[in-house]
Amino acid sequence: MKIKFFVSLFLGILFSLGVVAQKKYIAPALSTPGSWSMILVPDPQSYVKFERNQPILELMTSWIKENIEPLNIKLVLCTGDLVEQNEMINPEGTKVNQPSKLQWESVSRSFSKLDGRVPFITAAGNHDYGYANISSRNTNFNKYFPIDKNFQTQKLVREVAQNAEKIPTLENASFDFTSPHGVKFLIITLEFAPRDTILAWAKEVVNLPKYNQHKVIVLTHSYMNAKNEHMVKENYGIAEGNYGAAIYQKLVQPSKNIQLVFAGHIGAPDNPKAHVAFRTDTNAGGKKVQQMVFNAQALGGGWYGNGGDGWLRILEFLPDGKTVKVKTFSPFFGISPTTQQFAWRTETHDEFTFKLD
Repeated sequence: MKIKFFVSLFLGILFSLGVVAQKKYIAPALSTPGSWSMILVPDPQSYVKFERNQPILELMTSWIKENIEPLNIKLVLCTGDLVEQNEMINPEGTKVNQPSKLQWESVSRSFSKLDGRVPFITAAGNHDYGYANISSRNTNFNKYFPIDKNFQTQKLVREVAQNAEKIPTLENASFDFTSPHGVKFLIITLEFAPRDTILAWAKEVVNLPKYNQHKVIVLTHSYMNAKNEHMVKENYGIAEGNYGAAIYQKLVQPSKNIQLVFAGHIGAPDNPKAHVAFRTDTNAGGKKVQQMVFNAQALGGGWYGNGGDGWLRILEFLPDGKTVKVKTFSPFFGISPTTQQFAWRTETHDEFTFKLD
């Protein structure tokens, strides 16, 4: 009996060691030599609305800065809702304890870590307008993210449209980027629930002859729900606006070169699946359109938790110019050996591969 006991104990120890070995932390790295990376940062609003959470966003952008060379990071995109309220003076203290000025200063300061290092392009979300949540289209976006904030971004700017206040800003703009593999990309940013005039402008830009050979990326805030459906309508205090289904029907599907759409916006407390979506459609040119939603704002304790557990996405573009590997990683968890076991999300909706035509 003693022999059987010690054999069982020994096998149990070996099994335990095997499980531990399987969970050993592996830092982010390129899977293929010669690849380059794009980092997708989800809605920052829940980081900046609490003073205690603001360092998490700074940690995320600091991590991006540290990994520009190891991951060959060439672009950083953010899905919008940079702040929780655009013009709040007196926060009530429980659901938010930072006035809007400090929220805008925080998110601008976090992204400033990348100034001069790597281009970053941000969408403008519904919380970036009006008083608290797009009661109007007035915004402080251009004050804290002007065209000359980061000269690496400014170098990519091509066309710029006027916002609702008749000011040309990066809320609606195009950016011309050539990858290390020689693939040409055009990134188009769209304001939240873009007006018809903005969709018409974007369609005109996309169809310019000089962009016929570009792979076009559309970056906007609200686009799909967690069921991978284009949003038909949302109830906000604005008279005119187009949501996911209309953006797809009026701009994305009729195009011949839009191949990627990125957005954020959605979520539910501590439910990672409720924060993401992905679908593939075909545009008028017969090319696949890969559409991805990624957010995290209600993870890490719900709407009033830590802001999103530090999650971001690493998109690795392989040297074949077509294959893109998607991984979901948290520098917040990855910074300490105590929490590194939680630093990767590896469900099929968090780690996958897609191809560009």
